[in-house]
Amino acid sequence: MSANGSGEALLRLDACDTYYGPIHILQGLSIEVGAGELVCLLGGNASGKSTTLKTVLGLVKPRRGRVHFGGEDVTDRSTSHRIRRGMAIVPENRRLFGPMSVLENLQMGAYLRGGGTKEDFERVYSLFPMLYERRSQAAGTLSGGEQQMVAMGRALMARPKLLLMDEPSMGLAPILVERNFELIAQVHETGVSVLVVEQNANLSLAIADRGYVLQTGRIVLADKADALLANDDLKKAYLGR
Repeated sequence: MSANGSGEALLRLDACDTYYGPIHILQGLSIEVGAGELVCLLGGNASGKSTTLKTVLGLVKPRRGRVHFGGEDVTDRSTSHRIRRGMAIVPENRRLFGPMSVLENLQMGAYLRGGGTKEDFERVYSLFPMLYERRSQAAGTLSGGEQQMVAMGRALMARPKLLLMDEPSMGLAPILVERNFELIAQVHETGVSVLVVEQNANLSLAIADRGYVLQTGRIVLADKADALLANDDLKKAYLGR
């Protein structure tokens, strides 16, 4: 039973211990994302957030513990296998192909599936109409907020079951950060499960179903989003109140 009560979790990390050489980064980490859920993983610098994402994607393998995705144990499977199974990531700082057009960047998102269909493009353009207007423009010439839309659109072209968002507020002007979280909520409303890895607790919890708080490789708090927002320990230690 998943944490949201909806049966088998779409993604589940069971007691994962992940190391970089001798350094023990993730220590018995267990998290899950149910089908249709938006879950946030909160933590400061050096908390283990990026290592968690790398463990989910198979870029690093836990020494102990298992990773399950879509009902399959993928601990020993490659990153490309996991992507084919339905994971997609919007990386930190977006990492677009700057000289390529918006359209070409979107096409890259569907590359592993052999290319995008008309329906894939229509779905992305209906979510982000600006991308249709700018489809011939070089992605590197767009503003930070527009580039974030391209990065999200590119990930959605893969038709993911699970969208991984790595620090979506990073490098954006404060006025754009809020809009960015609105876009994530909009994508989630289309039925895609989302795991948001972030430092911005307020905005993440405002759109999430549930949240985890990570400190030095361990989960120290886990609850429904509204309960975490009201949690005094989180307010003091994390939200600075």
